[in-house]
Amino acid sequence: MKKEKVLFNKIVKTLKDYLKEKTPIITELAQKKNRDPFVVLVGTILSLRTRDETTEKAMERLFKKAMTPEDILKLTDEELERLIYPVGFYRNKTKTIKEVSKTIIEKYHGRVPDEIEELLKIKGIGRKTANLVITEGYGKPGICVDTHVHRISNRLGVIRTKNPHETEYTLRKILPKKYWIIYNSLLVTFGQNICKPISPHCTICPLNDICKKVGVTVNR
Repeated sequence: MKKEKVLFNKIVKTLKDYLKEKTPIITELAQKKNRDPFVVLVGTILSLRTRDETTEKAMERLFKKAMTPEDILKLTDEELERLIYPVGFYRNKTKTIKEVSKTIIEKYHGRVPDEIEELLKIKGIGRKTANLVITEGYGKPGICVDTHVHRISNRLGVIRTKNPHETEYTLRKILPKKYWIIYNSLLVTFGQNICKPISPHCTICPLNDICKKVGVTVNR
C-alpha cells in the first residue's frame, strides 16, 4: 500500500499542476450552483453520452426554467425535451428526469439523498451518477468511475480491472481517501485532452515516465 500511496501522490500532484484551472462540466456546474445536489443530479443525467459543450448549453437553458424537482414537474414533456435537445437520448432523459424528480418529492420530501445506496434505489440513477451527486453535490467521499477513470487507471498500471464497477471497488481499497473526490475530475479532464482512448498524446503526457501504457498500441 505504501508504494501505491506514493504513486497516487505523484499522479494527483502532477495532474493538478498540469491541468491547472481545467475542470469537467459537472464540477464546474457544482461550483457555479453552490453545490446544489439536485442540479448536479440533473446535470449528470444530461451529460451521459453527450459532449460537454452540448451539455453546458442544455443545462443553461433548463436551469433558467427549472432548478428544483417541483419546477421540473411543472414542465410538459415537450417543453423539457425542447430545453435539453440535442443532448444524447433526450427523449429518454426527459422521462428519467421526470421520474427521478417525482420520486425525490414523494419519497424524500424534495431532498436528494446524500447516501450512495439510497440514491441507487431511485430508478434511473446508476453508480456513476450517485457518486457524482455525493462528491460534487454534498462534498462527501466517493469515487466516481466513468470510462476515463477506468481506462486511464488501467493504462497507467495502478489497477487491473475489467469494468468500471470493478474499478470503483478496487480504487476504494487502494486510493488514499483524501483523493477520492478529486480523482474523477482530474482523470476526466486528462482523458478528454491528453490520455485519449485511441492514440493518446504520450509525447506530451506529464505522466509518461510512470505510465505502463497498458493496451496502448499507437500513440502520438
